[in-house]
Amino acid sequence: MSQILQLFNAATGTADPTTYGQKAGRAIALGAGAGGGAAGAGAGIGSLFGSVVEATARQPEMRNEIASTQWLGFALTEACFFYGLVGGFIAFFL
Repeated sequence: MSQILQLFNAATGTADPTTYGQKAGRAIALGAGAGGGAAGAGAGIGSLFGSVVEATARQPEMRNEIASTQWLGFALTEACFFYGLVGGFIAFFL
């Protein structure tokens, strides 16, 4: 049975468990970085637009000022997502 397993591992190239563990750790780091960044950005964007709708409904005359602040918050939230993604890539390739 072990000879068959050795032949299978040699044929598929997955013979070294240390290398396999390192690759799995890198994939987990990339997933955690990108997934955490996406979850944070999603929560931030949802909170931002909810607040914009509420503020516009309360004070419609300040709509232009609220919209400009909205886009600034949107850009900062997306920047946080990209920081998480870049952190995941750095963890993946190091």
